[in-house]
Amino acid sequence: MGGVSHVVVDWGTSSFRLWALDRAGNVRGERRSAQGMIAAATEGFEAVLESHLAALGIGDGIPVMMCGMVGARGGWVEAAYVDIPAGLDGLAERAVHVPSARRLIRLLPGLAQREADRHDVMRGEETQLLPLAREGFHGLACLPGTHSKWVVVENGEARRFATFMTGELFQLLRTGSVIAPAVATAVAVDPDSAAFARGVGDGLTLPETLGNQLFRLRASWLLVGEDPAGTLARLSGLLIGAELAGAARLLGTLENVALIASGPAAPAYRRALSLAGATGVVAREADDCVRAGLHAAALSAFRLERVSA
Repeated sequence: MGGVSHVVVDWGTSSFRLWALDRAGNVRGERRSAQGMIAAATEGFEAVLESHLAALGIGDGIPVMMCGMVGARGGWVEAAYVDIPAGLDGLAERAVHVPSARRLIRLLPGLAQREADRHDVMRGEETQLLPLAREGFHGLACLPGTHSKWVVVENGEARRFATFMTGELFQLLRTGSVIAPAVATAVAVDPDSAAFARGVGDGLTLPETLGNQLFRLRASWLLVGEDPAGTLARLSGLLIGAELAGAARLLGTLENVALIASGPAAPAYRRALSLAGATGVVAREADDCVRAGLHAAALSAFRLERVSA
């Protein structure tokens, strides 16, 4: 494939995303699969990577910059966490070398918060923050997901952060709890529904009653035949509302928020932030941010000349 300067990869627990870029960061090729860290540990990390590169016609010698769970202890090569506060632009200098006879491969480290009673870690999300830091962003970044991250970004640094297991809890409650029968026929969450708004409001103002509110979803289904779609929307709203309340308590008020999200999470969190009265909310596409972050890291780590798009 002509015109490719380098390749960037976001390699998570259950997903693999690869982009072939030119020096200006333009996408010349793309590959996605479910060959995350778990699958690749069996198939072989280098074998998975090279199969995708071969599918795009990318030969030996093209360097690769990676981020995500591929750098965890059970991944390809462990990239030790960098303690916060950490300069985001400097992460490329801490990238770990991945042995390969075919090309230069670097792996970005995650971040660790070691403050007593606030221990926390992240891998992959720090790369999405890099474009914000380069733009001089000062505020609170919200990165929804299986494990949502809220990060205070100041002066190009990740200063502190907090993780909420909102996405994982939603999936567990939806499929493996007493609430599951009440939402079994619901397909998707409608963030514009009244049920979602009520859930967000109750999660925000009464987070200490979350356990009770969740069980009442089942009770309402049993006693009055509550609509499954509305129940699912309320479940999502309750969890996201409680997350926003927790983020505000741990990291300050919800002001100057950069929402970095994609898929169904993007409209759900936009709606929840609006209901919470968050100010200065700017939405960013998560794929664009991680790709831009990896591109910037690759230019720095591989000493590639930056050119205009």
